[in-house]
Amino acid sequence: MPCAAYFMHAWWGTDAKGMYISVSVLYNRIMFTIAASEARKGFAAVIETAQREAVFIERRGEAEAVVISTAEYKRLIDAAEEAEDVAAFDTAMAEEGPNIPWDQVKTDLGW
Repeated sequence: MPCAAYFMHAWWGTDAKGMYISVSVLYNRIMFTIAASEARKGFAAVIETAQREAVFIERRGEAEAVVISTAEYKRLIDAAEEAEDVAAFDTAMAEEGPNIPWDQVKTDLGW
């Protein structure tokens, strides 16, 4: 059964001063919900549907699993890795102490 859900989508960029910023947009996305027993009977259809939208598999009325396409999975992993990089950057920028010149960093890393 299709239903609407709201997801938070985020991306990062730079502002006019070159500062790293994050922007989030809330959008509406359609997903498909199916009972686990029905998913077992029509697994090929679940995989086909997952190419277009997330398929939530329910057991006893509770969502137990989500099937998504490999492209969507890769997009989510890339977004999570980007978020980790942004957090690491923010942490590094917040550190106290003297800055290390870029040429020194490259020398220390053997570049």
